[in-house]
Amino acid sequence: MDKVVASAAEAVADIADGSSLAVGGFGLCGVPEALIEALLAQGATDLETVSNNCGVDGFGLGTLLAEHRIRRTIGSYVGENKEFARQFLEGEIEVELTPQGSLAERMRAGGAGIPAFFTPAGVGTQVADGGLPWRYDGRGGIAVASPKKETREFDGRTYVLEQAIRTDFALVHAWKGDRHGNLVYRYSAGNFNPVCAGAGRITIAEVEHLVEPGEIDPAQVHTPGIMVSRVVHVPDAPKRIEKRTVRS
Repeated sequence: MDKVVASAAEAVADIADGSSLAVGGFGLCGVPEALIEALLAQGATDLETVSNNCGVDGFGLGTLLAEHRIRRTIGSYVGENKEFARQFLEGEIEVELTPQGSLAERMRAGGAGIPAFFTPAGVGTQVADGGLPWRYDGRGGIAVASPKKETREFDGRTYVLEQAIRTDFALVHAWKGDRHGNLVYRYSAGNFNPVCAGAGRITIAEVEHLVEPGEIDPAQVHTPGIMVSRVVHVPDAPKRIEKRTVRS
């Protein structure tokens, strides 16, 4: 039952080339940076990532992106990362843009064993109708476009069918965790971490505070240990500020 591993490097050692990864975080908040850095050093490539955004230049998934280790990504936001924009427009990476709520629900559904669901988000747009650029050809044209999705009416309103997301691995960051893998997220760092934890077949969690089983009130557990395969203690996790604003 003790799921603690000695280091982030050990935790990600079996992530192979071509693996799919659900990665927690939103902007710079709740990002499993230690696990991403370990994966960068480990060398896995041709990865497919699923995350709200693909990090920023020099941080988070942005470090893997800069080394051309990500082949494809599913996300809802591509801003704040110049290298990401360059790779996308030049046809070096495939990007499946998904409405943010749909992305969260696709991962939640994957963890719950629900294969697909209907949602109104995206109806009447290229999200449902198809033709959204997934990969450019590097010359201004579209090499791969999104397919048309099934739509259906319920009570007079049109909905689009979205498929669930299930990945080989999930990398998440939690404020507190115990040796059984029970996790607690703190404030906005919860963001996409809970749904990512559910979507991964093998979920790896970095935790700021490692405690013994029984020290976390069961009512306070956000992700139960049954969903977590490995835990690594990262007591010195950095807290970055995305946009620093000062008064004149």
